[in-house]
Amino acid sequence: MNQAAKFTDRKFVLTLIFVVSLFALWGIALSMSDVLNKHFQNVLNISKSQSGLIQLSVFGAYFIMSIPAGLFMRRFGYKNGVLLGLTLFAAGTFLFVPAANAESFGFFRIALFILGCGMATLETVAHPFVAALGDQRTSDQRMNFAQSFNAVGTIIGPLLGSYFLLRATHGGVDKNLDSVKDLYLYISLFILVLAVSFSFVKVPNLVDPHVEPTAENLEAVNVDTEPGKKLFQHKHFVWAVVSQFFNVAAQAGTWAYFINYGVEVMGFTDSKAANYLVLFMVCMMIGRFTGTFLMKFIAPNKLLAIFAAGSIISCICVAQGLGWFSYIALLMINFFFSIMFPTIFSLGLKNLGHHTQRASSFISMGVVGGAFFPLIMGTIANHDVAHAYYLPIICYLVIFFFGVKLYKVEK
Repeated sequence: MNQAAKFTDRKFVLTLIFVVSLFALWGIALSMSDVLNKHFQNVLNISKSQSGLIQLSVFGAYFIMSIPAGLFMRRFGYKNGVLLGLTLFAAGTFLFVPAANAESFGFFRIALFILGCGMATLETVAHPFVAALGDQRTSDQRMNFAQSFNAVGTIIGPLLGSYFLLRATHGGVDKNLDSVKDLYLYISLFILVLAVSFSFVKVPNLVDPHVEPTAENLEAVNVDTEPGKKLFQHKHFVWAVVSQFFNVAAQAGTWAYFINYGVEVMGFTDSKAANYLVLFMVCMMIGRFTGTFLMKFIAPNKLLAIFAAGSIISCICVAQGLGWFSYIALLMINFFFSIMFPTIFSLGLKNLGHHTQRASSFISMGVVGGAFFPLIMGTIANHDVAHAYYLPIICYLVIFFFGVKLYKVEK
């Protein structure tokens, strides 16, 4: 096993391309929900804390759907799990049409919840799917590579949102939410085309997660080093769930009030602040590609700890509200955040063997942290949006300690 591990095998390339496209897809939907925050504040006359219910609807779906998605995946396989996720995704986006017609924030939240169920299913399936498409020793690189295209999706999302939504409300137009209806209808049709295309892809046989550990395959294959243990007796997995909870909590809060920060602290218009949201997501994309490269030389857990420390410093600077100095620090939060989700996910799945697919469900459930944190940040942001950015520091401290010590697999 001294031979250098390949990034993936040739037989997996087509499947990997399709799965990577899913990461971009939910990146678009997730970042567009942050544009919806400001759009619904304008059009439906809701407060910042009320708009945080958007994130509660999306991320709350992760808590409810992750376990059923994991069970479905174990029973019917990765491919059918993807198709289920795409179907729910398309249904949620299509429901934006009647929600816009009704001009109902409650109806929108139902549509967002179903959309979130689709996203939860895709994330639950896609992460172990990518990890299984090759050598376990390069699973961290594949995860971060796939999440790099998730970052590409988060760039496209604000561009679409700014063009179709915030620009449309400039001057008080779009009170009937036609732009929302049209945008999400187009997305729904695109997802249906993608689902049909993926149904024709033949997925090669993957590594059997039930294989017994040997001296030859221990590092390369995801085998349980202590098969007598129950899933929750693997401490590195438990801490991955906890870390993912705080990680997505910090992400959701930071993203949800990014446009508000630009408007209230920097004096930007809504559309200009949304355009900077695109740059914000570009920082994450750069961070993901950079992180994937650096993992060839730096252990993933160490890089995770370094980036968590960078996030803490950035949050302190952002909370000061010192004009461009703080705004650049706000952009850097997304650079440092970039590798956290996939790296925590990958570290949490190490050496779990037949527990891997169940573990993916529970780590995906950790995303529920994003359901509550924007509400908490919103109560502070109603008074001072800059000071609200002190709160994510708590989250990044947890991630820092996970990267330093709590990631370790017991053998």
